[in-house]
This record gives sequence, structure tokens and C-alpha cells, in this order.
Amino acid sequence: MTISLQLPDRILFGRGALDEAADLLADLGTRFLLVHAPSADAERVAAPLRNAGRTVETISTRGEPALSDLLKFLEHGRTVAPDAVIALGGGSVLDTGKALAALLPASGDPVRHLEVVGDGLPLDRPPLPFAAIPTTAGTGSEATRNAVIGLPEAGRKVSLRDARMMARLAIVDPALTESVPPALRLASGLDAVVQVIEPYLSNRANSFTDALCRDAIPRGLHALRAVMGAPDATAWHEMAFVSLTGGIALNNAGLGAVHGLAGVIGGRTGAAHGAICGRLLVPVLRMNLPRMDGPRPDEIRAWIDAAYGGLDAFEAWIDSQDLPKLDAMGVTSADRPAIADASVSSSSMRGNPVALTTDELQEIMAHAAA
Repeated sequence: MTISLQLPDRILFGRGALDEAADLLADLGTRFLLVHAPSADAERVAAPLRNAGRTVETISTRGEPALSDLLKFLEHGRTVAPDAVIALGGGSVLDTGKALAALLPASGDPVRHLEVVGDGLPLDRPPLPFAAIPTTAGTGSEATRNAVIGLPEAGRKVSLRDARMMARLAIVDPALTESVPPALRLASGLDAVVQVIEPYLSNRANSFTDALCRDAIPRGLHALRAVMGAPDATAWHEMAFVSLTGGIALNNAGLGAVHGLAGVIGGRTGAAHGAICGRLLVPVLRMNLPRMDGPRPDEIRAWIDAAYGGLDAFEAWIDSQDLPKLDAMGVTSADRPAIADASVSSSSMRGNPVALTTDELQEIMAHAAA
């Protein structure tokens, strides 16, 4: 097997990493656009840069970037004319910053670079240098080469994707995740766990991602339980590490049916991506594992058994954390056929270890709604 790996140019991981990163950030440019979540301490990033003689302009945003918002931010960004972009926030904020870094230098209509609604064309100019600083432990967006853009009016999510969109610098400081409220902590933590399980089971898995995932899956399962209890510094560290590992793994090995369905469901309902993934995980495993050969199904079962006492107990624990079912997220039984049809052709679904029919995808959604 030929293995092609893509990683951020530099990763700085650990408690206090942000405080050690001022010089690394300053080296990226002289005029910065800082995209941040409203709750994030933007001045903690901006002040050291200004003290180093850099100019910093900010954009505050929340939630998954909609195309209309992205176009508005691009218009503002062109007046700023940055030579580097930093994003501080959850996965959606990182995606917004990543998309701006990619599209600000691009010529012509930016929509033509989007999948589905555009032509999915490669960028015609290199992106601006981009630094990602996650404040949630879940998406791993700091280590991926795409940005998810919402089209609420069409009930779709599409990707902007280019190998050059990888972050120049990823700063993962577990301390930044400690203020996340429990519901978001659960959704993002489940997303992190899914994103090390699916690449391990993917038909595109390779020896590099296998090594990462074998280590991260049991760590993530235990860390998820810890951060939803009375977490200490070790729990936050573990969850942030698993999230980063998931970004690297999915970027190099792909995903599966959980994400294939979740992308469509999220576009139609606006429900939180991590919550959708968390609700789909066990039903998808029940569908996939019995049909797989080799040791991986038994390994997954053993890791879940060690952390929760089995698949049924894991699902019961998820229920105990008050994660909404799919019907509460806005997915009706009448919606399932269309969602299944749209999911079959998704890029994530192509990584699923077994081919699933639309009837089987509807069965998965029915279990996740019950």
C-alpha cells in the first residue's frame, strides 16, 4: 500500500502551549485576521502579536459558517488585507478561518471552489498562512485540509477542500477546553471518539493511522467518561489529544457511515454535528462489526467493553447524559429515505468498511431515533 500523509507543518500540544506560541504566531506574518468565538479570549492571542509590532483585526463568529456569512467575512477580510489568518474557537470557527485563509487570495467567484454547489475546483492561488487554536476537544479541524460550509436554505453542507489548506501551525492547549459547557463537552467528545473509531475501521486505513487509532480509541473512550464526570487535568489532556489524533487520522484514512449520515442530517436540521455522530455511533457499529473480517471488530468491542461494559451499556451511558435522539433533533421517519439516498454518495460513506444499502441506513436512523 502506498501511504500519503498530510499533517500541519507544526503542532504544539500541551497545557500552556498557547503561552509558548507567541513567537511562532508572529513569524507567520505582519498583518493578521483573527477569527474567534465570542466566548474565546481573543486578546490572549492578539495582545502578544500587537506587542511584537503586528497588526491584528478580528472577526467574531459562532456556529457552522453559512455561505452567506462566509461571503460577508470575505468582503470584510479583503478590506483588512491580511497576510495570515488565525482561528481561535471550536471546529466551526476553525473552519471559518481556514476557509477565509484559502479564499482571500483566490480570484473570481469563491463558490466555484465548493463541492456540490460549485465545481469543487482546486484553489487557483495558495492560501494565506493559517494557524488553528481549538477551544473544544472534538472536531480535530486543526489537522484537516477542508472546511465545512452550510447552505441552510438548501438544507445541505458542502466542503471546501484543498491539500494546501492544512494549518501552518496547530496549537492545542487542553486548558482552553475546560470552560466548555456539559452539552457541548459531550457532543464534541463523542465526535472525537467517532473520529478515531471510523478511520480505524475505514477501508482506507493504513499502518500510520492504525498506530494512532489503536492508542487513541481506548484513551478516548475512558476520557469521554472522565470529562463528563469530575474531570482533572489528565482528562482534559486525554480528550484534547484524542481530538487532535482524530483530525490526523480522518485526514489520512477517511471516515464512514456515521459521518456520511451526519453531514446530511446536520444540513437538513441544523443539529450539532457531534451530537448527531454520538447518537449514530452505536447503531452504525451494530450494523458494521458483524459483517467485518479480521481482528478489528473484536478490538473495538473489547475497548468499549473495558470502558463501558459493552455496546448496549455504552448506548445506555450516552442516554444517561441526555443526548437527544434523532427525532428530537428534527429527523422524522418521513425524512429517512431522502437522507439515506443523499448519504450514499457522500465522501465519508465511501470509507465505510462495508457497503450499506439505503434500507440499512434507514434502519440505523430508526435505532438512533428510538
